[in-house]
Amino acid sequence: MSDSIATPSTTPDATVETYVATWNETDAVRRKAGIARAWAEDGRYRDPLMASDGHAGIDAMLAAVQARFPGFVLRRTSEVDSHNRQLRFSWSLGPEAGPAVVEGVDFCALATDGRLESVVGFIDRMPAT
Repeated sequence: MSDSIATPSTTPDATVETYVATWNETDAVRRKAGIARAWAEDGRYRDPLMASDGHAGIDAMLAAVQARFPGFVLRRTSEVDSHNRQLRFSWSLGPEAGPAVVEGVDFCALATDGRLESVVGFIDRMPAT
């Protein structure tokens, strides 16, 4: 288990760290605990390929991505830029020991408690399907 999942999310950087760790956590119990720390109850995720709402929906989405891409790791590739409860950061997804296959940017809105209210992901690079 990553320490970042066990740490409460109290700053934008900590929230993003926990969010990224949940993408990589394959243990369902620890992933759900990380989601609860990073996401508001009614949090919503949108990107060109997926959408989910609430903790259960986000957990199901992450489990499906992990099943489709076993051994892939999400990495934050930029600093977290934040102001006025809005933030953005760049990320990559690929094999743990290999180059990134997908790259993008997430734009997030934070709830008043510092957890994610919404994430809108943009994919900058991905393989042709």
